[in-house]
Amino acid sequence: MSSKLYESFLKKNPSPQERLNLGKSIRKAVDRSSIGQFTVENKRQGPIDILLSQAKTRIPEYIPIRHARMAASPFAFFRGGAAIMAHDLAKIPSPSIQVQLCGDMHVSNFGFFSTTEHQLVFGINDFDETLPGNFDWDLKRLTASAMIAAQLLGQDQLYGEKIVRNICQAYRNNMRQYSTMPYIDLKHTYIDEKSLTNIATKHANAISQKYLKGLVDKARKNNGHGMLGKLTEVTEAGIRLINNPPLIEHLQFSPNGTRITELNDEGMNSYIHSLAPDRKHLLSRYKWIDWARKVVGVGSVGNGCWVMYLQGLDEDDPLFLQTKQAKKSILASYFPDTQFKSEGERVVHGQCLIQGAPDLFLGYGKTVETDFYVRQLRDMKGGISVGGDGINAEIFPDFAKLFGWALANAHARSGDPAVIAGYCGKNELLDDALVKFSIAYSKQNEADYATFLKAIKSGKVSCATEKF
Repeated sequence: MSSKLYESFLKKNPSPQERLNLGKSIRKAVDRSSIGQFTVENKRQGPIDILLSQAKTRIPEYIPIRHARMAASPFAFFRGGAAIMAHDLAKIPSPSIQVQLCGDMHVSNFGFFSTTEHQLVFGINDFDETLPGNFDWDLKRLTASAMIAAQLLGQDQLYGEKIVRNICQAYRNNMRQYSTMPYIDLKHTYIDEKSLTNIATKHANAISQKYLKGLVDKARKNNGHGMLGKLTEVTEAGIRLINNPPLIEHLQFSPNGTRITELNDEGMNSYIHSLAPDRKHLLSRYKWIDWARKVVGVGSVGNGCWVMYLQGLDEDDPLFLQTKQAKKSILASYFPDTQFKSEGERVVHGQCLIQGAPDLFLGYGKTVETDFYVRQLRDMKGGISVGGDGINAEIFPDFAKLFGWALANAHARSGDPAVIAGYCGKNELLDDALVKFSIAYSKQNEADYATFLKAIKSGKVSCATEKF
């Protein structure tokens, strides 16, 4: 069914069953088994060319750091290679069922955040690439990341298949539940602390329950006070952000030679206009004390990111905001781009659709040099990592179900859950296909990673020698 026919159908306000049937009918155009197909075309654009093309639009001195972080493992390379995978996904079958895509969906892009009512919830936490697109793009990237993460943990393919199936089954089952839920109820449905505890008690092992509790407790402690002393230092002028080049540094001029103070004034005025009146009033009570550019993440390294430190009543009332540069989504070449005034507005719009009740200070702005969006740096926020002190092999199967649930919640909010549920079905055909896809793409990622390391060794790709 074409997108115009699909939109026309939805305007008739069809029943949940009619929408389920529509989802089933879309299988005629793209059946579920075809989702598992993945073969690289002979004239495929190489991963190095894509990465070097991205580097042209990023802060030059940060590019070696980005490449060094990507070189840490095949999983780290996958995290930084969202543009590579988008190029590959555009070449394979995909059902035309649209949602607001995360755009860079992987197992380390989930975490905890605070709603505007200051309730702790779990969900997707990265929206730089968000754009409306076919729902299976997020599923394919998530399941491929799960297979690659399983390998990072030293597990075999059979274990990886289990992780992928747990994600898919949770996605399908929760989507079917969302398909019959009243729209307003769905809008208010979050994966909150109570829901997590109930599910963990019934279905997760003791180790997973303990790890989950630790994540929740840590997220609750993540606030402005927790940043004092970690991101700041006491100076003669008062509390200021630390200076630790190149990871965090105070700059007087932008890469284009504009005074940072001028850009700050322009950007803050633009950002304030994006906030609701009550948020403007609240922000106006804080005094802007300091700002510094900061390196964050893996895929984001090289894009402008700033930390702003503000004070309210006194030094015991800190507020930390994060400003991130917003560029055109890597998906924009493959799906019709949304018509927003800025890329920052695109990111904020997508985050609001997916999260439902995001950050109190979430907003966007624009300067003569860049588009950007703003959110609190830490407000009951907590991320998910794999390996090391993060998710291990005993915990991963339980958390895989949580990832599938969170993605279903995001897609149900922004798309039509009944149509998606109808397409996915009740059996494991979709799961089988995504297992097949995740295995194939993990092999492609491994080959691309080897190519990447060779390019570093040859000097074609710059790479920092120090660990950042």
